[in-house]
Amino acid sequence: MELRIFTEPQQGAGYDTLLTVAKATEDLGFDAFFRSDHYLRMGTVDGLPGPTDAWITLAGLARETKRIRLGALMTAGTFRLPGVLAIQVAQVDQMSGGRVELGLGAGWFEEEHKAYGIPFPKEKFARLEEQLAIVTGLWETPVGGEFSYEGTYYQLEKSPALPKPAQRKVPVLIGGHGATRTPRLAARYADEFNIPFASLEDTRRQFGRVRAAAEAIGRKGDDLVYSNALVACVGKDDAEVARRAAAIGRDVAELKANGLAGSPAEVVDKIGRYAEAGASRFYLQLLDLDDLDHLEIISSQVQSQLS
Repeated sequence: MELRIFTEPQQGAGYDTLLTVAKATEDLGFDAFFRSDHYLRMGTVDGLPGPTDAWITLAGLARETKRIRLGALMTAGTFRLPGVLAIQVAQVDQMSGGRVELGLGAGWFEEEHKAYGIPFPKEKFARLEEQLAIVTGLWETPVGGEFSYEGTYYQLEKSPALPKPAQRKVPVLIGGHGATRTPRLAARYADEFNIPFASLEDTRRQFGRVRAAAEAIGRKGDDLVYSNALVACVGKDDAEVARRAAAIGRDVAELKANGLAGSPAEVVDKIGRYAEAGASRFYLQLLDLDDLDHLEIISSQVQSQLS
């Protein structure tokens, strides 16, 4: 059972804060550090000092960490052209010594696009499908070969398909709640399927859809890793849980219902129920990035029981 740390820096965190959390993630034995890919805060927080770019952040962390996997959950397909994204991810993978994973989604937060002048097309999912074909196709093209693509939204002509990632295959993550197109896309391109902020029932149902879609095209359902992203709020006692919930503006009962919240024993039990639904990897969304003691208690009293 793998635990990964997942941050939302658009809510208010600069690079130095992210570096501190990433180093703590590594030192405390977690598997990976992931971040969101957003340019605008959500809710009532001020978002200061302002947004950081996901792949610039990951490039910096690639040089300042040694073990942990690195990625974005999920890279917004609306932010970057697929050829450019393939170059960026391959370079960061080289910089990390082969520790990068690519989570790629269609993009959904219209307000951030308006705020920074980024086009927000209607046909985002169809574009995502072409983006996945292009990024993976560029990486799979042998050195010395060429890659061309003639799509509805993107056209590439005689690309040298360079640079290559350090890894033979960069793991691709696809996620979401869609009942038909999302499982189909995951079955074709994903090494991991992630469902964010979902109930046990919805998790079980969506994992089943992805397995069925994989088997329909001749893949084994177990070829994919299945994961959940859930908010975390763990404390040694009720008072500590309440303090951490208050710090992120959430209600304890709501967090227990919809996330991984409570005592270490409660959280281990909840993780076990998600594991029974098919999950083998968890992205723990941490919203108070100044609370490094939170990472320590999860490491020493939750992760230790899972391993």
